[in-house]
Amino acid sequence: MKIKNYKDLDVWKKGIEIVDFAYDMTSRFPSEEKFGLASHMRKTAVSIPSNIAEGFLRRNSKEYRQFLYVSLGSCGELETQSIIAKRRSYLSDEGFVKLEDMLDHELKMLMNLIKSLRV
Repeated sequence: MKIKNYKDLDVWKKGIEIVDFAYDMTSRFPSEEKFGLASHMRKTAVSIPSNIAEGFLRRNSKEYRQFLYVSLGSCGELETQSIIAKRRSYLSDEGFVKLEDMLDHELKMLMNLIKSLRV
């Protein structure tokens, strides 16, 4: 299948799933975290597919790779924030494991896409 649009990319679709999960999970955080950790986690999650889309639309492999690296960084940032949420007991064991799995999958897809752009 020819990729015509960033929305055709599985890596972008997985990023959207991560956003949905992050919003669902942070909606159960304590109210005092609404503008703290919950807000940061949501913004970080949104950054993952947003940078994939922006890089794709730049139509330049070097710039695209740079945006994909930003998405990778956001994955690491969200993972760190989820560890903090878990330690604060804002995030269940199941939620933590699910997010970790989703981020691990996203990281692998991003790395594979970056490698394919180096050719």
